[in-house]
Amino acid sequence: MEFTVENLEYYLLVLIRISAFIGTAPLFRNNSISMQMKAAISIVLTVIVIPLVPVVELNYVGILGYSVLILKEFAVGALLGFMCNACTYIMSFAGQLMDIDMGLAMASTFDPVNAMQVTVTATIYNTLFMLVFVSTNLHYYLIKAIVDTFKYFNVSQEVFPQDMMQIGIDFIINFFILSFRIMLPMFCAMFLINIILGVLARVAPQMNMFVVGMQIKVLVGILVLVLLVQTIPTVSDYVFTEMKRLMTEIVNGLTP
Repeated sequence: MEFTVENLEYYLLVLIRISAFIGTAPLFRNNSISMQMKAAISIVLTVIVIPLVPVVELNYVGILGYSVLILKEFAVGALLGFMCNACTYIMSFAGQLMDIDMGLAMASTFDPVNAMQVTVTATIYNTLFMLVFVSTNLHYYLIKAIVDTFKYFNVSQEVFPQDMMQIGIDFIINFFILSFRIMLPMFCAMFLINIILGVLARVAPQMNMFVVGMQIKVLVGILVLVLLVQTIPTVSDYVFTEMKRLMTEIVNGLTP
């Protein structure tokens, strides 16, 4: 494996694409991983990728032309990593919807890993999802995916079609569909509780259904949540499938 000075500009572009992906991809972008570790992972992957792909001739004029190539490679890596990371928020969003039905929407905490405010159920779902993510070696799949992009379109060979926006719109639709499917059992349980409380309010108007209802919703919600936790592997598989489908569409769209 030889590194030549005349190909240094090509090596830097490879490093930028991989670094942008590592900085935005799920698991790798966590604040618990230091910037030095992220930089080390990017450099190691670049050293592995360079001998596997042919060096192409770069066509640019001056510093401005090379800056455009840098922005393009950064956009490719960041786009793939960001969309994969967006898929992981399906579980968190579903957990937040569950907390709204259970009456725990105000019981939110700050997640230092993702630097965002999350509810209790969202934290549980996100933590269990990441455990399944690591245990199934899906992070290796993401690394393999960014490496394979150089086989479909090498440095400076990618194109950004107009239908890329349609891929994002389709993902947003699937994002809400999957989230509502995940929280549907909780929604049905809370819907039945509301019907029962409404009947009791008509039968016994002297009872304070607001106070009683909050306690019953939390109790029933916890019981339903215990049952739903067992479905985490199946639900995670739906998210993994969506993540793979999304990456495939993006890579196919960027391929000239």
